[in-house]
Amino acid sequence: MSRSQILIVVVAIALAAAMFFLPKVVVNKEDKGAIAENQEAAATPANHSEDDGHDHGATEGTAVEAHMTATPDQLMELATVRAQYKKAADAQSRTRLATELAAAYATVNKYDSAGYFYEVAAKARPGENSYKKAGDAYYEAFTFAATQERANEMGAKARTMYEQVLKNNPSELNAKTNVAMTYIATTNPMQGIVLLREVLTADPKNEKALFNLGILSMQSNQYDKAVERFQNLVSVNPQHVEGTFYLAVALAETGQQEEAKALFNKVKGMSDDPALATSADEYLAKLN
Repeated sequence: MSRSQILIVVVAIALAAAMFFLPKVVVNKEDKGAIAENQEAAATPANHSEDDGHDHGATEGTAVEAHMTATPDQLMELATVRAQYKKAADAQSRTRLATELAAAYATVNKYDSAGYFYEVAAKARPGENSYKKAGDAYYEAFTFAATQERANEMGAKARTMYEQVLKNNPSELNAKTNVAMTYIATTNPMQGIVLLREVLTADPKNEKALFNLGILSMQSNQYDKAVERFQNLVSVNPQHVEGTFYLAVALAETGQQEEAKALFNKVKGMSDDPALATSADEYLAKLN
């Protein structure tokens, strides 16, 4: 599935808010066993066991299905780079190969492992960009997490990386927004909401912050606030498909049925995604 599709909320409010980061693939059942077997053989990092908290693809439940995208060529490349990394004798080569290995893991959507090796590279050669790559990978792992425990773990790792970014560049609003969303998964969700509001203070047109605050408003049944957030979002970007869809949902929940119908019909013309069209049709059937 692509980023233009509607998400299935897997766990808790944090992962509901992570609907912005959409599942990327659908795997046929008959393909899962063979792909999983091959991927596990090639995808476990050196000194990075299934029990050390970095590569739990096989234990992620339904989330692992979204990660099973590796082709034989990708698995071969991954195994090759891993072998080179293990054999690298000098620090410079290991740092370079850690970055290549992280990118290879990201290509097959193994974001926890990608984050681990980007972090290795960042610690060896610190810099805003290197820490951001690690944070982004861990954040993707956070959005795919199938359990609250796993979300907390990946969210904490993402925050640690992003804190290094924000220390040097406090105006990096994408990193700040992602930090905010990881806090939503903790026992202090208000900290995340405060950060999102800070992002909007700095950039009132920030689409990501507007979208996530809208989703959070819906999850807490504050549909009036959700309408306001999504209206602001679509005024900034009239082609924002997900924002338009959720604006229609929020309008329907606040009794503005005609406006909601118009937007659901509009959404169907904004994307050729059949899942999105089906969702819109289901809402229209309820409203008619």
